[in-house]
Amino acid sequence: DGRMAGYLVMADPLREGVAATLEGMRARGVERILLATGDRAEVAEEVTAGLGLDGLRSGLRPDQKVLLVLTERKNGPVMMVGDGVNDAPALAAADVGVAMGARGAAASAEAADAVLLVDRLDRLGAGMEIARGARAIALQSVVAGIGLSVLGMVAAALGHLSPVEGALMQEAIDVAVILNALRALRIAPRGRAGAAEAAA
Repeated sequence: DGRMAGYLVMADPLREGVAATLEGMRARGVERILLATGDRAEVAEEVTAGLGLDGLRSGLRPDQKVLLVLTERKNGPVMMVGDGVNDAPALAAADVGVAMGARGAAASAEAADAVLLVDRLDRLGAGMEIARGARAIALQSVVAGIGLSVLGMVAAALGHLSPVEGALMQEAIDVAVILNALRALRIAPRGRAGAAEAAA
């Protein structure tokens, strides 16, 4: 009869553990946290109320998200977290792109540098710990490998090692460096019962 009989209200709830995750990010040295969304401003403001974000950009198209990422680079390296097709260009433009893999689009996973296999944002902190630990181990391996190889070359140049001994020593250095690098497989986030799941 031309009169409204009812209406539907739809909303995106916050992902589980968002507030704690943001606090953890700040504790790990992340200085600035923004939300870039295609949603309307009033929806985004309602969903993020009380999170203590440093900025909220709403109603953004994919190209505007890319522009935001490039603009934020003046404040330092940028990590972008997203899960949709609209996030893929910004994920690719960021210094580190992280895709939410479980419900995320294939395009965002392809564009990202890292993919969280579980659809929980609180795994982001665990991922950062794993990445930092793996980087530290990689640097140790590089420094140790190059340092020992240089020492071996100096010893060989001074006549303390025969060519065969030098070759065997280099193989031993390579094996030692590889074994050290394998320690990265054992990195687990601190204080989490689900460390093995996060590492996966």
